[in-house]
Amino acid sequence: MNDGYVRLNTEGYGGMLCWPWMDRPLSAAGRLVVKEDGKLVTKLVKVNRDLLMIPSLAIHMNRKANEEHTFDRVNEMAPVFGMESDKGKFMDIVAEAAGVKKEDVLGADLYLYIRETGKIWGADNEFLSAGHLDDLQCAFGCMTGFLESSDSESVPVLAVFDNEEVGSLTKQGAESTFLKDVISRILDLSHKDEEQKRMVIADSFMMSADNAHSVHPSFPDKADQNNRPKINGGVVLKYSAAQKYTTDGVSAAVVKEIAEMADVPVQVFTNRSDMPGGSTLGNLSNRQVSLNAADIGLAQWAMHSAYETAGTKDTEYLVKLMKQYYSLSFVNEGNGVFSLKPQPRTPRP
Repeated sequence: MNDGYVRLNTEGYGGMLCWPWMDRPLSAAGRLVVKEDGKLVTKLVKVNRDLLMIPSLAIHMNRKANEEHTFDRVNEMAPVFGMESDKGKFMDIVAEAAGVKKEDVLGADLYLYIRETGKIWGADNEFLSAGHLDDLQCAFGCMTGFLESSDSESVPVLAVFDNEEVGSLTKQGAESTFLKDVISRILDLSHKDEEQKRMVIADSFMMSADNAHSVHPSFPDKADQNNRPKINGGVVLKYSAAQKYTTDGVSAAVVKEIAEMADVPVQVFTNRSDMPGGSTLGNLSNRQVSLNAADIGLAQWAMHSAYETAGTKDTEYLVKLMKQYYSLSFVNEGNGVFSLKPQPRTPRP
Protein backbone atom coordinates (compact mmCIF):
# COMPACT_ATOMS: atom_id res chain seq x y z
CA MET A 1 0.00 0.00 0.00
CA ASN A 2 1.33 3.48 -0.98
CA ASP A 3 -0.10 6.85 0.11
CA GLY A 4 -3.65 5.60 0.28
CA TYR A 5 -3.50 3.33 -2.79
CA VAL A 6 -3.43 -0.48 -2.90
CA ARG A 7 -1.02 -1.96 -5.46
CA LEU A 8 -0.20 -5.54 -6.37
CA ASN A 9 3.27 -6.99 -6.04
CA THR A 10 4.26 -8.24 -9.50
CA GLU A 11 7.25 -9.74 -11.27
CA GLY A 12 8.12 -9.41 -14.95
CA TYR A 13 7.88 -12.58 -17.04
CA GLY A 14 10.65 -13.13 -19.59
CA GLY A 15 12.17 -10.41 -21.76
CA MET A 16 9.19 -8.08 -21.67
CA LEU A 17 8.84 -4.57 -23.09
CA CYS A 18 7.70 -2.48 -20.14
CA TRP A 19 6.30 0.70 -21.71
CA PRO A 20 3.32 -0.93 -23.49
CA TRP A 21 1.93 -2.16 -20.16
CA MET A 22 1.44 1.39 -18.92
CA ASP A 23 -1.84 3.32 -18.87
CA ARG A 24 -4.08 0.58 -20.17
CA PRO A 25 -6.79 -1.50 -18.44
CA LEU A 26 -5.54 -4.78 -17.02
CA SER A 27 -7.03 -7.68 -15.17
CA ALA A 28 -5.98 -11.04 -13.71
CA ALA A 29 -6.31 -14.62 -14.93
CA GLY A 30 -4.79 -18.01 -14.22
CA ARG A 31 -5.70 -20.91 -11.99
CA LEU A 32 -6.64 -21.59 -8.41
CA VAL A 33 -6.17 -24.78 -6.43
CA VAL A 34 -9.03 -25.22 -4.00
CA LYS A 35 -10.10 -27.77 -1.45
CA GLU A 36 -13.36 -29.33 -2.58
CA ASP A 37 -15.00 -32.34 -0.89
CA GLY A 38 -11.69 -33.30 0.67
CA LYS A 39 -9.83 -33.14 -2.68
CA LEU A 40 -7.51 -30.59 -4.25
CA VAL A 41 -9.16 -29.30 -7.44
CA THR A 42 -7.77 -26.92 -10.07
CA LYS A 43 -10.08 -24.13 -11.26
CA LEU A 44 -9.29 -21.86 -14.19
CA VAL A 45 -10.15 -18.24 -13.48
CA LYS A 46 -10.44 -15.01 -15.46
CA VAL A 47 -11.57 -11.75 -13.90
CA ASN A 48 -13.52 -10.42 -16.85
CA ARG A 49 -13.53 -6.71 -16.09
CA ASP A 50 -11.16 -3.75 -16.01
CA LEU A 51 -9.52 -4.17 -12.61
CA LEU A 52 -5.98 -2.80 -12.60
CA MET A 53 -3.72 -0.21 -14.21
CA ILE A 54 -0.05 0.77 -14.14
CA PRO A 55 0.03 4.59 -14.36
CA SER A 56 3.04 6.20 -16.00
CA LEU A 57 4.72 9.31 -14.62
CA ALA A 58 3.75 12.64 -16.19
CA ILE A 59 6.29 14.22 -18.52
CA HIS A 60 6.42 17.24 -16.19
CA MET A 61 7.97 15.05 -13.47
CA ASN A 62 10.38 13.22 -15.78
CA ARG A 63 11.51 15.47 -18.61
CA LYS A 64 13.82 12.78 -19.99
CA ALA A 65 11.15 10.09 -20.21
CA ASN A 66 11.28 10.17 -24.03
CA GLU A 67 15.08 10.21 -24.14
CA GLU A 68 16.27 7.56 -21.70
CA HIS A 69 14.62 5.50 -19.06
CA THR A 70 15.57 2.48 -16.98
CA PHE A 71 12.58 0.80 -15.38
CA ASP A 72 12.47 0.15 -11.67
CA ARG A 73 10.20 -2.89 -11.96
CA VAL A 74 9.58 -3.12 -8.23
CA ASN A 75 8.05 0.34 -8.00
CA GLU A 76 7.07 1.39 -11.51
CA MET A 77 5.45 -1.85 -12.66
CA ALA A 78 3.22 -2.46 -9.62
CA PRO A 79 -0.41 -2.09 -10.82
CA VAL A 80 -2.91 -0.02 -8.86
CA PHE A 81 -5.82 -2.09 -7.56
CA GLY A 82 -7.80 0.40 -5.49
CA MET A 83 -7.89 2.77 -2.57
CA GLU A 84 -6.82 2.07 1.00
CA SER A 85 -10.27 0.81 1.85
CA ASP A 86 -9.87 -1.95 -0.81
CA LYS A 87 -6.96 -3.64 0.95
CA GLY A 88 -7.49 -7.42 1.10
CA LYS A 89 -10.24 -7.49 -1.54
CA PHE A 90 -8.17 -8.77 -4.48
CA MET A 91 -8.47 -12.49 -3.67
CA ASP A 92 -12.16 -11.98 -2.87
CA ILE A 93 -12.68 -10.78 -6.43
CA VAL A 94 -10.58 -13.59 -7.92
CA ALA A 95 -12.34 -16.27 -5.88
CA GLU A 96 -15.75 -14.90 -6.85
CA ALA A 97 -14.77 -14.98 -10.54
CA ALA A 98 -13.85 -18.66 -10.11
CA GLY A 99 -17.05 -19.46 -8.23
CA VAL A 100 -15.26 -20.56 -5.07
CA LYS A 101 -14.79 -19.34 -1.51
CA LYS A 102 -11.61 -17.44 -0.73
CA GLU A 103 -10.96 -19.53 2.35
CA ASP A 104 -10.93 -22.69 0.16
CA VAL A 105 -8.11 -21.37 -2.06
CA LEU A 106 -4.86 -23.15 -1.16
CA GLY A 107 -2.72 -22.15 -4.14
CA ALA A 108 -2.78 -19.85 -7.16
CA ASP A 109 -0.90 -19.03 -10.37
CA LEU A 110 -2.16 -15.60 -11.45
CA TYR A 111 -1.05 -13.31 -14.26
CA LEU A 112 -1.92 -9.84 -15.47
CA TYR A 113 -3.47 -9.62 -18.91
CA ILE A 114 -4.42 -6.70 -21.13
CA ARG A 115 -8.09 -6.07 -21.73
CA GLU A 116 -7.94 -4.98 -25.37
CA THR A 117 -9.31 -7.48 -27.85
CA GLY A 118 -7.45 -8.38 -31.03
CA LYS A 119 -7.94 -6.12 -34.05
CA ILE A 120 -7.63 -6.64 -37.80
CA TRP A 121 -6.68 -3.39 -39.51
CA GLY A 122 -4.90 -1.79 -42.48
CA ALA A 123 -5.93 -0.65 -45.96
CA ASP A 124 -6.83 -4.20 -46.97
CA ASN A 125 -7.27 -5.66 -43.47
CA GLU A 126 -3.83 -7.16 -43.80
CA PHE A 127 -2.61 -6.60 -40.24
CA LEU A 128 -3.50 -8.36 -37.00
CA SER A 129 -2.77 -6.82 -33.60
CA ALA A 130 -3.33 -8.60 -30.28
CA GLY A 131 -1.63 -9.74 -27.14
CA HIS A 132 0.48 -12.93 -27.13
CA LEU A 133 0.91 -13.26 -30.91
CA ASP A 134 4.36 -14.56 -30.00
CA ASP A 135 3.68 -17.44 -29.98
CA LEU A 136 -0.07 -18.08 -30.05
CA GLN A 137 -0.14 -17.25 -33.77
CA CYS A 138 2.13 -20.21 -34.52
CA ALA A 139 0.29 -22.40 -32.01
CA PHE A 140 -3.01 -21.62 -33.79
CA GLY A 141 -1.56 -22.18 -37.27
CA CYS A 142 0.04 -25.49 -36.30
CA MET A 143 -3.03 -26.76 -34.48
CA THR A 144 -5.35 -25.83 -37.36
CA GLY A 145 -3.08 -27.48 -39.92
CA PHE A 146 -2.84 -30.56 -37.69
CA LEU A 147 -6.63 -30.87 -37.45
CA GLU A 148 -7.19 -30.28 -41.19
CA SER A 149 -4.49 -32.70 -42.38
CA SER A 150 -5.06 -36.02 -44.12
CA ASP A 151 -4.05 -39.42 -42.78
CA SER A 152 -0.56 -40.64 -43.64
CA GLU A 153 1.78 -43.49 -42.81
CA SER A 154 3.48 -41.26 -40.22
CA VAL A 155 2.21 -40.56 -36.71
CA PRO A 156 1.51 -36.82 -36.49
CA VAL A 157 2.50 -35.18 -33.20
CA LEU A 158 1.75 -31.60 -32.16
CA ALA A 159 3.63 -30.42 -29.06
CA VAL A 160 2.81 -27.02 -27.55
CA PHE A 161 5.11 -26.25 -24.62
CA ASP A 162 4.86 -23.82 -21.74
CA ASN A 163 7.43 -21.47 -20.17
CA GLU A 164 9.57 -20.87 -23.26
CA GLU A 165 10.20 -17.24 -22.32
CA VAL A 166 11.80 -18.15 -19.00
CA GLY A 167 13.97 -21.07 -20.06
CA SER A 168 11.69 -24.09 -20.61
CA LEU A 169 13.04 -25.81 -17.49
CA THR A 170 9.66 -26.65 -15.98
CA LYS A 171 8.07 -30.10 -16.00
CA GLN A 172 5.89 -28.93 -18.93
CA GLY A 173 8.68 -27.07 -20.73
CA ALA A 174 10.52 -28.06 -23.90
CA GLU A 175 13.65 -29.09 -22.02
CA SER A 176 11.72 -31.55 -19.85
CA THR A 177 11.24 -35.22 -20.68
CA PHE A 178 7.56 -34.66 -21.51
CA LEU A 179 7.85 -35.03 -25.31
CA LYS A 180 10.25 -37.97 -25.02
CA ASP A 181 7.93 -39.71 -22.57
CA VAL A 182 4.87 -39.24 -24.79
CA ILE A 183 6.65 -40.53 -27.89
CA SER A 184 8.04 -43.48 -25.94
CA ARG A 185 4.55 -44.41 -24.76
CA ILE A 186 3.17 -44.21 -28.31
CA LEU A 187 5.94 -46.50 -29.52
CA ASP A 188 5.40 -48.87 -26.58
CA LEU A 189 1.80 -49.28 -27.70
CA SER A 190 3.14 -50.09 -31.18
CA HIS A 191 5.26 -52.86 -29.62
CA LYS A 192 8.58 -51.29 -30.66
CA ASP A 193 11.76 -52.37 -28.91
CA GLU A 194 14.43 -49.83 -27.94
CA GLU A 195 16.35 -50.10 -31.21
CA GLN A 196 13.17 -49.70 -33.26
CA LYS A 197 12.25 -46.65 -31.18
CA ARG A 198 15.55 -45.01 -32.05
CA MET A 199 15.04 -45.81 -35.73
CA VAL A 200 11.55 -44.26 -35.71
CA ILE A 201 12.84 -41.07 -34.13
CA ALA A 202 15.72 -40.90 -36.63
CA ASP A 203 13.14 -41.18 -39.44
CA SER A 204 11.14 -38.27 -38.04
CA PHE A 205 11.18 -34.56 -38.83
CA MET A 206 10.26 -31.62 -36.61
CA MET A 207 9.06 -28.10 -37.36
CA SER A 208 9.88 -25.74 -34.49
CA ALA A 209 7.45 -22.84 -34.96
CA ASP A 210 8.03 -19.51 -33.19
CA ASN A 211 7.45 -16.02 -34.53
CA ALA A 212 10.24 -14.03 -36.18
CA HIS A 213 11.15 -10.34 -36.44
CA SER A 214 9.90 -8.48 -39.49
CA VAL A 215 11.77 -5.53 -40.93
CA HIS A 216 10.50 -2.61 -38.85
CA PRO A 217 9.25 0.43 -40.83
CA SER A 218 10.81 2.84 -38.31
CA PHE A 219 14.01 0.87 -37.67
CA PRO A 220 14.99 -0.85 -40.94
CA ASP A 221 18.66 -0.84 -39.95
CA LYS A 222 17.95 -3.32 -37.16
CA ALA A 223 17.37 -6.09 -39.72
CA ASP A 224 20.08 -8.06 -41.50
CA GLN A 225 21.17 -6.26 -44.67
CA ASN A 226 20.31 -9.21 -46.93
CA ASN A 227 17.61 -11.29 -45.21
CA ARG A 228 14.69 -8.99 -44.45
CA PRO A 229 11.36 -10.76 -43.81
CA LYS A 230 8.20 -8.74 -44.21
CA ILE A 231 4.78 -9.17 -42.68
CA ASN A 232 2.51 -11.13 -45.06
CA GLY A 233 5.56 -12.22 -47.06
CA GLY A 234 5.20 -15.89 -46.15
CA VAL A 235 6.49 -18.40 -43.63
CA VAL A 236 9.93 -17.46 -42.28
CA LEU A 237 12.77 -20.00 -42.28
CA LYS A 238 15.20 -19.11 -39.49
CA TYR A 239 18.98 -19.63 -39.52
CA SER A 240 21.64 -19.08 -36.86
CA ALA A 241 25.37 -19.74 -37.21
CA ALA A 242 25.45 -19.87 -33.39
CA GLN A 243 22.96 -22.78 -33.62
CA LYS A 244 20.20 -20.91 -31.79
CA TYR A 245 17.90 -22.39 -34.45
CA THR A 246 17.80 -25.98 -35.68
CA THR A 247 17.67 -25.19 -39.40
CA ASP A 248 20.47 -26.63 -41.52
CA GLY A 249 20.87 -27.29 -45.23
CA VAL A 250 18.94 -30.57 -45.16
CA SER A 251 16.03 -29.36 -43.04
CA ALA A 252 15.78 -26.11 -45.01
CA ALA A 253 15.39 -28.12 -48.20
CA VAL A 254 12.64 -30.20 -46.60
CA VAL A 255 10.72 -27.09 -45.56
CA LYS A 256 11.06 -25.50 -48.99
CA GLU A 257 9.82 -28.69 -50.66
CA ILE A 258 6.77 -28.85 -48.39
CA ALA A 259 6.10 -25.15 -48.96
CA GLU A 260 6.21 -25.66 -52.71
CA MET A 261 3.70 -28.52 -52.40
CA ALA A 262 1.43 -26.25 -50.34
CA ASP A 263 1.95 -23.19 -52.60
CA VAL A 264 3.26 -21.16 -49.66
CA PRO A 265 5.97 -18.47 -49.99
CA VAL A 266 9.08 -18.78 -47.82
CA GLN A 267 11.27 -15.99 -46.42
CA VAL A 268 14.61 -16.21 -44.64
CA PHE A 269 15.53 -14.68 -41.29
CA THR A 270 18.98 -14.27 -39.80
CA ASN A 271 19.95 -11.90 -37.01
CA ARG A 272 22.37 -9.14 -37.79
CA SER A 273 25.77 -10.69 -37.15
CA ASP A 274 26.50 -8.01 -34.53
CA MET A 275 23.11 -8.30 -32.81
CA PRO A 276 22.41 -11.72 -31.20
CA GLY A 277 18.73 -12.60 -31.05
CA GLY A 278 16.65 -14.99 -29.02
CA SER A 279 16.34 -18.75 -29.30
CA THR A 280 13.43 -21.15 -29.73
CA LEU A 281 12.30 -24.53 -28.49
CA GLY A 282 13.76 -26.64 -31.28
CA ASN A 283 17.25 -27.02 -29.83
CA LEU A 284 15.89 -27.39 -26.30
CA SER A 285 13.54 -30.25 -27.18
CA ASN A 286 16.29 -31.85 -29.28
CA ARG A 287 18.27 -32.37 -26.10
CA GLN A 288 15.71 -35.01 -25.16
CA VAL A 289 14.55 -36.17 -28.62
CA SER A 290 17.25 -35.74 -31.27
CA LEU A 291 15.91 -35.59 -34.79
CA ASN A 292 16.12 -33.57 -37.98
CA ALA A 293 14.42 -30.21 -37.46
CA ALA A 294 13.93 -26.73 -38.88
CA ASP A 295 12.94 -23.49 -37.19
CA ILE A 296 10.16 -21.53 -38.83
CA GLY A 297 7.92 -18.64 -37.80
CA LEU A 298 5.78 -15.72 -38.90
CA ALA A 299 7.04 -12.16 -39.23
CA GLN A 300 5.83 -9.65 -36.66
CA TRP A 301 6.53 -6.27 -35.07
CA ALA A 302 6.93 -5.39 -31.38
CA MET A 303 7.80 -8.87 -30.15
CA HIS A 304 7.34 -9.13 -26.36
CA SER A 305 5.15 -6.05 -26.26
CA ALA A 306 1.81 -6.28 -24.45
CA TYR A 307 0.19 -5.74 -27.88
CA GLU A 308 1.94 -7.12 -30.96
CA THR A 309 1.33 -6.91 -34.71
CA ALA A 310 1.55 -9.57 -37.43
CA GLY A 311 -0.10 -10.43 -40.76
CA THR A 312 -3.44 -12.02 -41.56
CA LYS A 313 -2.13 -13.61 -44.76
CA ASP A 314 0.78 -15.19 -42.92
CA THR A 315 -1.58 -17.00 -40.57
CA GLU A 316 -3.21 -18.63 -43.59
CA TYR A 317 0.19 -19.49 -45.05
CA LEU A 318 1.20 -21.33 -41.87
CA VAL A 319 -2.07 -23.28 -41.77
CA LYS A 320 -1.54 -24.43 -45.37
CA LEU A 321 2.08 -25.37 -44.71
CA MET A 322 1.31 -27.37 -41.59
CA LYS A 323 -1.67 -29.08 -43.22
CA GLN A 324 0.66 -30.27 -45.98
CA TYR A 325 3.39 -31.19 -43.48
CA TYR A 326 1.10 -33.34 -41.34
CA SER A 327 -0.35 -35.04 -44.44
CA LEU A 328 3.06 -36.38 -45.53
CA SER A 329 4.92 -39.56 -44.71
CA PHE A 330 8.63 -39.06 -44.04
CA VAL A 331 11.33 -41.59 -44.82
CA ASN A 332 14.92 -40.88 -43.84
CA GLU A 333 17.00 -42.87 -46.31
CA GLY A 334 20.26 -41.91 -44.64
CA ASN A 335 23.10 -39.60 -45.67
CA GLY A 336 20.74 -36.63 -45.55
CA VAL A 337 18.27 -38.12 -48.05
CA PHE A 338 14.57 -37.69 -47.26
CA SER A 339 11.54 -38.95 -49.15
CA LEU A 340 8.31 -37.02 -48.71
CA LYS A 341 5.29 -39.05 -49.69
CA PRO A 342 1.96 -37.26 -50.12
CA GLN A 343 -1.05 -39.33 -49.14
CA PRO A 344 -4.57 -39.45 -50.62
CA ARG A 345 -6.70 -36.56 -49.40
CA THR A 346 -8.88 -38.40 -46.90
CA PRO A 347 -9.76 -35.98 -44.09
CA ARG A 348 -10.06 -37.37 -40.60
CA PRO A 349 -13.67 -37.75 -39.39
